[in-house]
Amino acid sequence: MSYIKSSLLDEKGYVILDRYDQAADPQEWKNIEYVDWKSSGVTRFAPLASAFGELEVNGFWNHTPPRTDKDGVWIDSQVEKAPHLVARAKAPGANVGRCRVIELQPNEYASALYNLHQDDNNRLNPDGAGWIVRGFFNLSDDPESFMTLRQDRFDPTTEIRIPLPAGAQIIVDTQRFWHAVWHKGPEPRYCLITSWESGPELDAYIERHHGRNDHVNPPLAQEVIDDAQAEVQRRFAERSVVLAEKGRAEKGPVDPEA
Repeated sequence: MSYIKSSLLDEKGYVILDRYDQAADPQEWKNIEYVDWKSSGVTRFAPLASAFGELEVNGFWNHTPPRTDKDGVWIDSQVEKAPHLVARAKAPGANVGRCRVIELQPNEYASALYNLHQDDNNRLNPDGAGWIVRGFFNLSDDPESFMTLRQDRFDPTTEIRIPLPAGAQIIVDTQRFWHAVWHKGPEPRYCLITSWESGPELDAYIERHHGRNDHVNPPLAQEVIDDAQAEVQRRFAERSVVLAEKGRAEKGPVDPEA
């Protein structure tokens, strides 16, 4: 199938924008309402836009009628409490699907790798439409934490680690990348996540904010990587034994937000 894609995103699968002055905005994420929802780690979500304007974060394809992750409906009670966050989500002028703030508790590198997953943003997206990608705007100040991306889930040589200070702005093709956040803490991490449809509006937004993908990873000792890889394999082996005892087969990773 053929989709409209942003050239810079299509090249490497991610774009880093200019850092935003997060300190200039009120901390609206502290005032909005959260719902429990399992993602990659111990998480809660505060939805700003959902399938039908309800306070929930389920995939749009799990509703009736099912549809792809766009044409989100803003949740009045949340929008009233977070006008700055909503304005940032709307700023590109691109079609918005799900929009929410994630609260992620601190985790370990091995746990982040274990929770790597690919999203299913473009389920039901018709041929010729814009490819759905996700924007990540870091709200809390987590400079020692990393958005962790891999082309190959089990190959550390494909890993990209992007630091997450307050105001970090990243757009990722999360259907292309295995991804999760390694959040060192000690406080929870908060991030605005918005599904956008690729097209000329998003291209212009990326250009205005000097989008780039010439990133160099922060250093990480090989011993740390090797230990985390071994721990991930141990956890998967343990999980396979448990499933086998229950007469179930390991089906492989799925989108934890689906």
